[in-house]
This record gives sequence, structure tokens and C-alpha cells, in this order.
Amino acid sequence: MFRRFDTVRGTNEEGRGQAVRGMVVGESAGHMMIRIEPDSPVPPYEQLRAQLARQIGDRMLVVGTRLPTVRRLAADLGLAVNTVARAYRELEEAGLVETRGRAGTFVSAVGERSRERAYEAAREYADAVRALGLEPEEALRIAAAALGLERAETKRGDTASGT
Repeated sequence: MFRRFDTVRGTNEEGRGQAVRGMVVGESAGHMMIRIEPDSPVPPYEQLRAQLARQIGDRMLVVGTRLPTVRRLAADLGLAVNTVARAYRELEEAGLVETRGRAGTFVSAVGERSRERAYEAAREYADAVRALGLEPEEALRIAAAALGLERAETKRGDTASGT
């Protein structure tokens, strides 16, 4: 079911060496590519956690996909076992994966349910915006501000007091 990571050495924009490692995670899952950059200021466990979380969120790793064991992934990536274990633990705390004892670690359905709840909330927001007569662009600015992506007042050019 698993293939070992293939290592490809290359250089990044600064000319530093980097490793790109990938593996097939399941029969129908396609490729799970993990890139650990040793020279990055981001700790390796966080690089791994963020990449797996992104792949789960993007549905590259579907619900029920069995992840490699901590030991296997650590060996394949050239990381310490505790580094991979920490990344898995944080993914489990976030509800993205679940550990089923000796059966292994699997992508959890919790992330899918969260996505569905967010979609439902977005539909409700769209209905409320239409009922209020707001333009779609204004609704998007409000949503972006609520997500902390930008300040709605700055985008429109007015101040918080509405002047």
C-alpha cells in the first residue's frame, strides 16, 4: 500500500539544497508530496503538520486515507520519530486525523464535517446579505475583514467611524 519516499535533491531560489520527497499513500489517493526544508526558520514538525493539513483540506488526502506509521514517515523524511509524532499529535488535536491504535492513523471525517458546516454558514450569510440588499463586493469585503484578511474600512477608503 505504501511506497518509500523518493528523494530528489535540488536548489531553491537562494541556491540552497533542498529535498522533495513523495509517496503513494493509498490505492486511489494519488501522491502525497511532502517538502521539508532544513534551512527554513519553520520547525520541521510544523512544515510537516501544515503540509498534511493543507492536503487534507484540499482533499488530496481523502477521508479514510491511512497515513504512514510515525516510524516509517520519520525514516522516509530523515526526521526524528518525535518530530513526526508531534505533527501527527497536533493534527489529531485539530481533528484532521484519528489514531486507531495498532491499525494506524487515518484522515478523519471531522474535517469534512467542518467544511460542510462552513459551507452552510456561508450560504446563510449569502442569504442575509441578499436580504439586506448589499452588493456582493461589499459582502466579500465584510467576510474578508471578519476572517482577518483585510479591514473592510481600509478597502473602502473610509474610517471606522464611517466618515
